[in-house]
Amino acid sequence: MKQLLTILKYALLLAISGLLMAYAIRGQDLSRIGQTLREANYGWLALTLLLSALGYGSRAYRWKMQLDSATGTARTSYAEVYHAMMVGYLANLVLPRMGEVIRCSILRRTGGVPVEMSLGTVVAERIIDVVVLLSLLGATLLVDFNKFWAWVTDWLLKGRYDALARNQTTLIVVAAMAAVLLAGALFGVLRNLERLQQNAVFNRLVGFARGMLAGVFSVLKLERKGLFLFHTLFTWSVYFLTSYLTFFAFPETSRLGLGAGLAVLTFGAFGMAAPVSGGIGTFHLLVQSTLLVYGISKEGGIAYALVAHGAQTLLVVLMGGISFVASMARTGRGKEVVSGEMVS
Repeated sequence: MKQLLTILKYALLLAISGLLMAYAIRGQDLSRIGQTLREANYGWLALTLLLSALGYGSRAYRWKMQLDSATGTARTSYAEVYHAMMVGYLANLVLPRMGEVIRCSILRRTGGVPVEMSLGTVVAERIIDVVVLLSLLGATLLVDFNKFWAWVTDWLLKGRYDALARNQTTLIVVAAMAAVLLAGALFGVLRNLERLQQNAVFNRLVGFARGMLAGVFSVLKLERKGLFLFHTLFTWSVYFLTSYLTFFAFPETSRLGLGAGLAVLTFGAFGMAAPVSGGIGTFHLLVQSTLLVYGISKEGGIAYALVAHGAQTLLVVLMGGISFVASMARTGRGKEVVSGEMVS
């Protein structure tokens, strides 16, 4: 039954991706999209793929810094960390958000790092990415505020503001109920804490939570915080360049400037973060909508999104496939890193 529910869940997510893609190309001239794809200068894509490969290498090094800080040891090799990360990205193309767990599981087998500890570093990584992404969103809106405000008022909020106002009371009631339930659950745990501490399952959960927290706060214990910041900035600079340089692959988007590149990066990243397989559908729709703000036709926007997303997906498949073979070829050491020591 559980397997059936899992299959149905991923089938539903895939169906949502398909519907979003269908919505993105609805009513468009497919022959024009095909012609745009055929006339694209794919030399620019080769450059973006090279930059992306460097970005993955930098991101893996940053993750290794977190792992070394969390475990108190540098015994996990860069190759182990890199291969685990790329396999996780490969898994995310099929199983949304499961790639994070899978890469931590692989690192446990190849490098001996406890899953809860490596998962904590991934959570810290995601928190940092969210902070960067929100900063980019603010910068995007500041750079081209008038364009986006006109888009919001003319399309996004047209006829929707009144609906939100009518349902304001309902939203407040739901939020209040959620707060009461959360407070009740917290009170119940605190009241029965001594009894819970005698429960084996509760103690396992506490141990898992401690390992997660060690990973989350690994950033605070980094010895070379400047290097960590450099790799963070380098990774996001690569993301920006891949978005911007792809403009030059198409005559229609080649005139766009750095502000448009920043906007495509920002909203495209939100599309990739959606819980669907590889951002399929959500990325394409958000990028197409963003390019509409800059005067690019729907056909030109979807062609850009198809090429940009397709190229990066093929790169992940290639690099992730190689890393999968490399990870499977390694023999697990059967050890765990605990407080800086390797134990059997």
